[in-house]
Amino acid sequence: MSPSLASPPPSFPHPPDWARTAADALARRHAAFAGIEDRAGPLPWPVRDRGFPGLLRAICAQLVSNEAAFAIWKRVSALPGATTPEGFLALPAERVGIDGGLTRQKVQHGRALAAAILDGSLRLDALDAMEDEAAIAHLCTVRGIGRWTAEVHLLFAHQRPDVFPSGDLALQAAAAHRLGLPARPDAKAMAWIARDWAPHRAVAARLLWHHWLHHTKRATLDPA
Repeated sequence: MSPSLASPPPSFPHPPDWARTAADALARRHAAFAGIEDRAGPLPWPVRDRGFPGLLRAICAQLVSNEAAFAIWKRVSALPGATTPEGFLALPAERVGIDGGLTRQKVQHGRALAAAILDGSLRLDALDAMEDEAAIAHLCTVRGIGRWTAEVHLLFAHQRPDVFPSGDLALQAAAAHRLGLPARPDAKAMAWIARDWAPHRAVAARLLWHHWLHHTKRATLDPA
């Protein structure tokens, strides 16, 4: 995936059947979603790796644009061993910062994540058995993983159907545009609005991201 506008868009798999059904239901029942795919094209379905690499990628994306997030992740994932907890900890922090393009704080967060996985305090194998809020809370026990990072990981790596990262600025902007709001809603207001889209809030998020990337003519279809 390249940030060049002249490059072709990335190739993603089609949504699974449950997500296709959810997207169609949202478009029928809520005006905010009607016509998004007619204008922006078929809904892409990016999926992230589970475990350490997926969470590290979400950390890379914190507080930066999606284009910058992808560029940083490309650099970090190219470092020898960086996508495993053991390998990431073995790399000098300075090298990860310089060659990977991560801030000092994000390097520390990546190392905290790796250590939590290796010492067993983060039980990744138990996430699938947890309800959404419990899984979010468990991920947030790691330094550097906040609610947005946990929700994005569960949405893209675990394909949870009803997780909605209400603190995401692009989702807030997209919702304001589609709903005709006078201003972008904050995280609390966004979460309240999204209640009407349950139990398909993760698909609603993907549709809103898809709309916003098309509306703003972003170079990448990868939303976070």
